[in-house]
Amino acid sequence: MSKLYVVGIGPGAYEKMTIEAAEALKNSDVIIGYTVYVDLVRDHFPGKEFLTTPMKKEVERCILAFEEAEKEKNVSMICSGDAGVYGMAGLMYEVGANYPDTELVILPGVTAATGGAAVLGAPLIHDFCLISLSDLLTPWEKIEARLLGASQADFVICLYNPSSKKRHDYLQRACDLMMHYKAPETVCGIVSNIGRDGESMRVMSLKELRETKVDMFTTVFVGNSQTKEIGGKMVTPRGYKNV
Repeated sequence: MSKLYVVGIGPGAYEKMTIEAAEALKNSDVIIGYTVYVDLVRDHFPGKEFLTTPMKKEVERCILAFEEAEKEKNVSMICSGDAGVYGMAGLMYEVGANYPDTELVILPGVTAATGGAAVLGAPLIHDFCLISLSDLLTPWEKIEARLLGASQADFVICLYNPSSKKRHDYLQRACDLMMHYKAPETVCGIVSNIGRDGESMRVMSLKELRETKVDMFTTVFVGNSQTKEIGGKMVTPRGYKNV
């Protein structure tokens, strides 16, 4: 039985890739992925065969990976962040049902939530949830319900895919929903280009976040009622009594 690796490459920088992930790519004959992600690793793994497909060609990308693996090649499908967090692992299992002679091996990576949290300080120390604002695969009504539910439960909320050209007002809409239950002064933060050139961060209030322009390379963190700003960093207490 052949093996096909589904590899989370982390937020972008080679240094933030796990040793296990780097070894898998080093031992691969073929590395497959979305064009942008392949460009992030290409220079670090010379001599490999790279195959890409554009956005919205995810199924074709999975089929391509299995077909290459059937040729007895060592194949890695790469995803940014973690392959199992808004990544390709789930779809690879679904498509893989048609390729029973190929075993999938999922290798985790640093997702934007944890990578961005390290840049901001310590916003995810207590309970938190991840919500994508992209309605490409999830109806906005469901996203809205999740935002309201997580806000009412006082979760720290990490938002992926907060804005795009077609969804330029989605973060503003999300902030309005969260302010049903979260105070406008709630401490929030944004991190752009995590682990890549141009990395930047900013801490602000939820009210200020509502008026902030972001893009698809930005990860948004909305604190809970206990989150505070300490020395320009975003910190959510765990609740240790002796501190």
